Amino acid sequence: MSSSSRPTVDPSDIPTLSLLYKLNKLVHPTSAKLPPAVTPPPQPFQPSKSLNDRVGLIRGDITTLAVDAIVNAANRSLLGGGGVDGAIHRAAGPELLRECRTLGGCETGSAKISGAYRLPCRKVIHAVGPVYDVLRPETSEALLRGCYTSSLRLAAESGCRSVAFSAISTGVYGYPSREAAPVAMRAVREFLEEDKEGKIELVVFVTFEKKDVDAYNDFLPMFFPPETESAKEELSAGDADTAEETKKEKETEAREDAEAQAVADELPSAPTGELSDEGHVDKKQKQSDA
Repeated sequence: MSSSSRPTVDPSDIPTLSLLYKLNKLVHPTSAKLPPAVTPPPQPFQPSKSLNDRVGLIRGDITTLAVDAIVNAANRSLLGGGGVDGAIHRAAGPELLRECRTLGGCETGSAKISGAYRLPCRKVIHAVGPVYDVLRPETSEALLRGCYTSSLRLAAESGCRSVAFSAISTGVYGYPSREAAPVAMRAVREFLEEDKEGKIELVVFVTFEKKDVDAYNDFLPMFFPPETESAKEELSAGDADTAEETKKEKETEAREDAEAQAVADELPSAPTGELSDEGHVDKKQKQSDA
């Protein structure tokens, strides 16, 4: 557990997409379109409350989350760097670096797992994202997808039921946020759909910079669309055989609304400063990770 005096954020305090839709913090897009460089899914994703209950979104410092595992945007050496990588290493303490030295580095598009030491989470998954290649965006996309898929597999294999991702590669590695966010969302959506046993109960997207906040707000409703009112009404008509059942459903919904607002009132404020005072990887390091 963390020895820091900073307050930690419990998974139960992280708003799910279902909650954000209920509070109108997320709305179904009317004009959001995938950038040309992003491979579109073969067909639109259908609404699923069960999936929306398993995905969270929060703007803040990933090092304060008391989830089972946080995913570090690492470089291939796994020995720390700037931005989120540096912030995680500083918060975890020197023990993390000592363990990472035994891991033998990591290939781009893959991930490795370690202890978390002084962090409030249990594990750190180190995912090595690609330096964005404007001439070969399809290669960058495949590598970035590999980061998310590999991390989720590692988490499941290690018994981690809640996982938090920072926006991998959108910092000094130059991956445009509006291209990276859809890749992350599709990878997570498809993994959760295949996770029939429910090994991963919660995946949290953690944003910090405004460009990532905007990208996730715009594209999440495309990959995790909300239930429409008509769909809810059809479900209600099919399931509620009596007026008493309908009344109970309305009472439950009212109670959930009240609980949702109570959770919203306790959410941490959006950050106003910098996550790290080492916000850039030097050019030599960046080139070595290309």
